Amino acid sequence: MQLRVLALYPEQMNIYADRGNILFLRRRCEWRGIGFSHAGAGPGEGFDPGAHDLVYIGGGQDRDQELVAEDMLRTKRDALAAAAGDGAVVLAVCGGYQLLGHGYQLEGRRIAGLGLLDLETVREPGPRLIGNVTIESGLGAGGSQLEISGFENHGGRTYLGADAEPLGRVVAGHGNNGKDGLEGARSANVIGTYLHGPLLPKNVALADRLIALALARREGAEPALEPLEDGFELAAHASARRAARAG
Repeated sequence: MQLRVLALYPEQMNIYADRGNILFLRRRCEWRGIGFSHAGAGPGEGFDPGAHDLVYIGGGQDRDQELVAEDMLRTKRDALAAAAGDGAVVLAVCGGYQLLGHGYQLEGRRIAGLGLLDLETVREPGPRLIGNVTIESGLGAGGSQLEISGFENHGGRTYLGADAEPLGRVVAGHGNNGKDGLEGARSANVIGTYLHGPLLPKNVALADRLIALALARREGAEPALEPLEDGFELAAHASARRAARAG
């Protein structure tokens, strides 16, 4: 088996330790004897939708996000939609999450999104939504619950449409907009979230779930992943969870 990962705009969309997520996936695979390949696609570069099992989009400042959005629509939207439609996992964090929706309404202008998730993001009056957050998600195997913890820092408020389901419900923190108690969004294997810090080293169960979903694309079924000694990883999750509930 081999997990093939593609990072979109790894130089432009990497302000929240996003490379830590890629490194963590690599280590989880290597420790199990699963092959791992990693590629990047930057401005002006297309990609083969059949060549990657997991596509990752990190976060960026509004300026970087605006520059990336037009290029993404022009050079990567069709390939990303084809990969997602063929079962690839798409994980987008913060600014990348916002770009998966229909658009991001800023003061006096709108950044067009990819439309892969039914959601809209707007910049509303009020402070940024900042702090530690914990959610309960039904992303576990067979719809079982996963507890996911991380850190959020976003000025945009995201609202889900009828065709998107939340990644989870907020236990502590703000979530998509600080109002409806929802965080992130998902449709099949396309997943967006505001949680970073980075996300996956704090949530080993989520990381392994994404690996299994991505490998299933070519294996025909989700493989049973060999258990690992996760003392440090579970301690990191517990620390993030305590920080969210204390806030």
